[in-house]
Amino acid sequence: MTLKNLAAILDPAAPDDRPFIIQLSPGGDEQLRLTYGAGRQRIAALARGLLTRGLGRGEAVAIVAANSADYLLLYMATMAAGLVSVCVNHKLPRETVAHIMKDSAIKLAVADAERSALVSALVPTVPMEEIDSLLDPGPFEPVVMAPEEVAMVLYTSGSTGLPKGVPLTHGGYLWATGATPEQRPGIEGRKVIIAAPLFHMNGLFSAKMVMINGGTIVLMTSFTGRGYIRAIDRQRVDMVTSVPTMLALVMRETEELAKADLGCVTTAVTGSAPSTPEFFEQMHRLFPNAETANSWGTTESGPLGFGPHPDGVTKPMGSLGFPRKGIEVKFVGGTETGPTQGVLHIRTPALMTGYLNRETDTKKRLIDGWYDTGDVMRRDDNGFVFFVGRADDMFQCGGENVYPGEVEKLLGQHPDVAQACVVPVPDEIKYQLPVAFVVPKPGTGPTEDGLRRFALDNGPAYAHPRAVWFVDELPLAGTNKIDRKVLVDRAVAAYAREGARRV
Repeated sequence: MTLKNLAAILDPAAPDDRPFIIQLSPGGDEQLRLTYGAGRQRIAALARGLLTRGLGRGEAVAIVAANSADYLLLYMATMAAGLVSVCVNHKLPRETVAHIMKDSAIKLAVADAERSALVSALVPTVPMEEIDSLLDPGPFEPVVMAPEEVAMVLYTSGSTGLPKGVPLTHGGYLWATGATPEQRPGIEGRKVIIAAPLFHMNGLFSAKMVMINGGTIVLMTSFTGRGYIRAIDRQRVDMVTSVPTMLALVMRETEELAKADLGCVTTAVTGSAPSTPEFFEQMHRLFPNAETANSWGTTESGPLGFGPHPDGVTKPMGSLGFPRKGIEVKFVGGTETGPTQGVLHIRTPALMTGYLNRETDTKKRLIDGWYDTGDVMRRDDNGFVFFVGRADDMFQCGGENVYPGEVEKLLGQHPDVAQACVVPVPDEIKYQLPVAFVVPKPGTGPTEDGLRRFALDNGPAYAHPRAVWFVDELPLAGTNKIDRKVLVDRAVAAYAREGARRV
């Protein structure tokens, strides 16, 4: 049967008594356990309840809350009712959240107590703690939607200017959830941990992949390194999903790791940010019985782009994979001899039709049906694709292009480096200079001179960091990615004080 609503992906073959969502506290303690049967009933009751409030087809409902089982159920119920689900990054400034409410024409918000003040004065708001007031128990069949009708709107992180709304369709995401057949045998009936925020593509799409394949979502209300470790150990989680910064924080919890058994994990997936081969070696040590995967996707073009090689060629360490069936890629502005490198342009069935109310931005990114990802990629002779860096992160040093991601990979090869972030500082002679913030591995003591020498010995001289600052952790934005803007500001101030002697 062909599905006509994204909310209909919940696996009909999953038994009613199978655990659907296990909700955990930030410390990893179990708070709630919901079965597939109860989940189906609650989604139906919420969908009926939303429609009894007079909401019309295509109108938008915002969710402004921390992760919870009810967050996921409401997200599904909104789409089942033919409404548009808008998952709001509640870590954004108040004025930015207000922009989202207006930009998406929100008719109703559901917000938890901690975040209600962001929206309650702007739109009708139901407290998440009182979500039972929305319930109208009874059977409900998801509304039949056309493939091009919008299922949800997610907002870009907005590192520059206001975040942009990305309308995503039922048809596009029905394709996306069914485009990874190799995962089906690995998820059915198994536990998958999700700790990334559900307003972000990583956590939200991971949840849908578990739903369509009949697995159990182990959902953390918010991420902590210790809680994540305890959750995997206590719940005997089979598959982990993450972004690299989360796993880097987990690797620092040496005392908690020494008490835990993570041998239950058979699949470990990370994505939404670049990773180095050395990082994947650390992942193998963290999850010794797991196959590891590096996922890639964008809000605008869909949550996945690459997978296994169609001819069974082994994927090289650190590669994103081979373009999936139905996805077209090309590399723009790079070389065409030898391994291809350039800015990735992509066409997928999940591609947005354009940014919400942003025609100028749409024209910049959507070019003749291709989405300009802004990601510089490299393709090897077997067709495997590797992330090089963000085109907008690239800067020039003495006339040479410096991609921070490449320098970070180089520093990550040093045995004492757990994480590195490279940013530019202004320079009168060379225009910009690379500098680095480094998180050392526990129990090590790398030096600035040692890391600078390592970079000079193993990479191009122009790209070596002119200053290195050691930090306990890197600042994270709301999506659990490294907040480069914060580090740029910090680096410029620090380099102005002490940098001249280092060049």
